[in-house]
Amino acid sequence: MSTTKIALVTGANRGIGAAIAEGLAERGMTVIVGARDARSSERVAGRFGGRAVPLDVTDDTSVRDAVASVRQWYGRVDVLVNNAGISGGATGQAPGEVDLAVVRGVFETNLFGVVRVTEAFLPLLREAVGARIVNVSSGTSSLAWQSDPGRSFASSRISVAYPASKAALNMLTVLYAKALAADGIAVNAVAPGACGTDFATALGLSLERTAEQGAGIAVHLATVPDSPTGAFLQDDGPVPW
Repeated sequence: MSTTKIALVTGANRGIGAAIAEGLAERGMTVIVGARDARSSERVAGRFGGRAVPLDVTDDTSVRDAVASVRQWYGRVDVLVNNAGISGGATGQAPGEVDLAVVRGVFETNLFGVVRVTEAFLPLLREAVGARIVNVSSGTSSLAWQSDPGRSFASSRISVAYPASKAALNMLTVLYAKALAADGIAVNAVAPGACGTDFATALGLSLERTAEQGAGIAVHLATVPDSPTGAFLQDDGPVPW
């Protein structure tokens, strides 16, 4: 069996996910780009000699097929980065005007999709030594920051689904960290910071922080020799829950 680390990044065909995939490849890992869009996935994987696998985190069959492909190729996964996520858009998320279909759609990807992928890939993660799971969360999910009148969130537009889904993802991170400690699998959440990606542009945001900068904390946790577990981190340290 190859000693090269095998990493799978979901939603890695663009933005922060693609930057995470490229960052891991630069550190010597074999990286699998998982995403719904096969053409863009192949293009990203081709930039660093990785592989692409069709992967829709909201679809059981797609996830099962991805597991079968990765098992056939490598027999294990050393790093799983649950990056795939959606905002739900700018409408139907303001209190008093909430569209439950929007909220359900966001949770289906941002929370249930992470459960679906993590559960499906656990057997392959357990085949590795010292495996890592990195869940890409958001600073908007911090209850402390959202309730602090001194932070920008106090005056920003309220969007119900995305922050709530990421707060739930943080709890999921803690629960999996506790459950998988005996297997030697570290599980952490990261806040990449708001970056100038297609995700932000779709919300009407113009930001200077790059996807590569946002990817840094996920790449760090995937590769640092002694990883914490059950933590929520950004570039300069812990994010308050």
